[in-house]
Amino acid sequence: MMRNIAAMQARVTALGATLRPHVKTSKCIEVGRLQRDAGARGITVSTLKEAEEFFAAGFDDILYAVGIAPQKLGRVLALRRAGCRLLILVDSLAGARAVVDTGRAEQHGFEVMIEIDTDGHRSGVAPDDDLLIAVGETLQGGGATLTGVLTHAGSSYALSSPEALARMAEQERAGCVRAATRLRAAGLPCPVVSVGSTPTALSAQRLDGVTEVRAGVYVFFDLVMANVGVCRPQDIALSVLATVIGHQAEKGWAITDAGWMAMSRDRGTQSQGVDYGYGAVCDAAGTVLDGYVVGGANQEHGIVARRDGAADPDIAGRFPVGTRLRILPNHACATATQFDLYHVVDRDGATRTWRRFHGW
Repeated sequence: MMRNIAAMQARVTALGATLRPHVKTSKCIEVGRLQRDAGARGITVSTLKEAEEFFAAGFDDILYAVGIAPQKLGRVLALRRAGCRLLILVDSLAGARAVVDTGRAEQHGFEVMIEIDTDGHRSGVAPDDDLLIAVGETLQGGGATLTGVLTHAGSSYALSSPEALARMAEQERAGCVRAATRLRAAGLPCPVVSVGSTPTALSAQRLDGVTEVRAGVYVFFDLVMANVGVCRPQDIALSVLATVIGHQAEKGWAITDAGWMAMSRDRGTQSQGVDYGYGAVCDAAGTVLDGYVVGGANQEHGIVARRDGAADPDIAGRFPVGTRLRILPNHACATATQFDLYHVVDRDGATRTWRRFHGW
């Protein structure tokens, strides 16, 4: 984890931007502090629960990177009045008007970003859409201040070559910068230009015009990211420690006590070049056991087998009852959220626990 934190920070700094890590992956104060200590400036959250928890722990520059629901503006206002610089996000006239109306009624100026769609993946306004200027002008009518533009090239998760990732990173950068340029040309402020995903952050060749990068899963990495090509399985810092509890020797199965309730239902590698089932198998020390995956899962049972489908005739001898195995996750965010705490393993083998929180 510490190597992952240092590598991302060094890359973003070298490209001339600041790093605003997305803490939705860890939902853990101690991890956020390590990212801040490494040079991050501010954090990104996906829930107001994250904002509240991190603000209570001393983080006061927070970007809530999900389009704001009008019903949540009261919680946003409470955080801001308590001293938190909480930025919020809109991508529609209706959303902008709701923020402005609440701001006027409460005699408060919300700081608002406009989400930009640079890849057709999810939400946002197209960089060249007239709606962009209309939303920007609405946010300058009192009750709010236009703070900048934000984009997330989530479609980068479907890529797997350095060339394709570099092209997507440039598409993300250029589209967001284009939106900022148009807003400024219309006489509107746009001090912040925020881009980011872990694949594009690690693949960008330049960040001209960008002020900050957001990335999250890099702190742990996962098998989806390994398939994308931005890490190796050996770089994955998060694992579930499972125990072999039985066998189906004729099928070549070892049964563990870590089913989909431990690993999550996320099968994100299923459509990628390497399908790891519900996770890749390592020994207790974290060494990847090539060819073995959790090929099937029930609620509390995981099935360890050969990834190629061949039955291992020595499965019971290879993994006796009581053997501890570390299972690497497909999606670190989804697996981590199944648990209330992390067992943190230091280089000398010493362990301690860090709390992980849940909720919205």
